[in-house]
Amino acid sequence: MTRSGKTDIGILLILADQEFVRELREYVTSQGFDDQGRSDGFVLRTLHDGPTTISRLADRLVITKQGAGQIADDMERRGYLERLPDPSDARARLLHLTARGEAALAAARRFHQTYERRLRKRLGDAAVDTFRDVLTEMAGEAQVSTPHFRALMF
Repeated sequence: MTRSGKTDIGILLILADQEFVRELREYVTSQGFDDQGRSDGFVLRTLHDGPTTISRLADRLVITKQGAGQIADDMERRGYLERLPDPSDARARLLHLTARGEAALAAARRFHQTYERRLRKRLGDAAVDTFRDVLTEMAGEAQVSTPHFRALMF
């Protein structure tokens, strides 16, 4: 708490994020996806735009190729993606979403839409629109509009 008796905005952001993620995990678990990893949502959204290589996935997630490979290996083992030959380069393999990956992404999207509708019902459209504007300002418009993050939006 600050001297004014109000909780620090940084703490509120952390707590709000933790609660959002807790509710999201609870929902996707209830939909049959109880094995989701921390990075899965980003990978699912990235691959929804189409197949990609490990290198491009690493670039999109701003991680090393080794890190992207480990995430892909784990997600492939759990049935969310598969590697198939690249028709334009026999040496390369492309990551594709499986039906399970598409279903997990659809479940997460349903949650996001329901969450926002719930906020709009409780707080009103103007408050949610203002909240979105505040978060965009905090993140930085330039950051939000980078190709990296635009690819992750619904």
